[in-house]
Amino acid sequence: MSAKTVPSWKTRLWAVVKYELLWNVRKKKFLGMVVAAFALATLSLALPIVLSNVIGQPVSQNPDYVVNSGIGIGGLGMFLFAVVTVMNSISGEFESGTIVPLLTKPVSRTMVFLGKLLAAFITLLLTYAVLFLYMTVGGAIIYGPQNNLHLVPLSLLGSILSTLVWIAIVLAIGSVSKSSLMAALGTFGIFIALTIGASIISVFSEQAWVLNYLPGNGATGYIKGVASDNPYAPGLAISTGTDSIAANIVNYALYPSANVTYVKINVFAAGQPSSISELYTELYAEPLSFVLIRSIGVTAVYTLAFLFLSWYAFKRAQVLE
Repeated sequence: MSAKTVPSWKTRLWAVVKYELLWNVRKKKFLGMVVAAFALATLSLALPIVLSNVIGQPVSQNPDYVVNSGIGIGGLGMFLFAVVTVMNSISGEFESGTIVPLLTKPVSRTMVFLGKLLAAFITLLLTYAVLFLYMTVGGAIIYGPQNNLHLVPLSLLGSILSTLVWIAIVLAIGSVSKSSLMAALGTFGIFIALTIGASIISVFSEQAWVLNYLPGNGATGYIKGVASDNPYAPGLAISTGTDSIAANIVNYALYPSANVTYVKINVFAAGQPSSISELYTELYAEPLSFVLIRSIGVTAVYTLAFLFLSWYAFKRAQVLE
């Protein structure tokens, strides 16, 4: 009698990936998030048309709408996609008891972990790609021919990198706690704390540089010489954290030699400032290229660290039948 043939590692890994992909597309939370994302994207495209009809003026042509709009995914959107995609990828297996039959298959825990991670990446890539395409086509239809559309794939890549940080955090909390609720609530608490803290520290403190080494929006800086909608702003406002990789890839492509200037708001002059110099105090400046490289590096460090914690917790977790 011949020995039973064990499938190759590629076959086993792909089996885990398919298992997780099917689970992802059946999640009501994920489907609801996709519907909400497309609804908001549609609103952002349709609102100018509605307003133009109200005031009786045609929609003005904007050849830079697609690139400057951020393609509809912001820090909150990336955070929510990360949560609904992987909040129960590992913890849900323990909660439902499906971890037992899963580990009886000829797959190691490491392969299960990598398969789930790859499935999450594929899910995000396909979802974001369709959303980006939808916004690109919609923007071209409404605002006419668009400039710099070759930057859209880079913006897509940046959005995925930014989302991976939150995916790693969600997986780590879920693997350690074995609770989907804790994975969602814990990550939500971290996100809220970093968002509120960043909005305060970045404009009122001289120590805002610390934010550049934490997940989230990072500090607020300005690219001088680039027009801004705020007449009192010293330039184009940008965020420098891990959530802003996509936007800053585009900014770097458009302004490769630009510097980012960090400022502090003068609280007592904010009431009725007579000039920009009275409202802001410049702290320091650094090249936009360095800002982009640093945010990618910080993203990589946090992603790898939390993924290792998640893998280690999953590897050591005791399975009770």
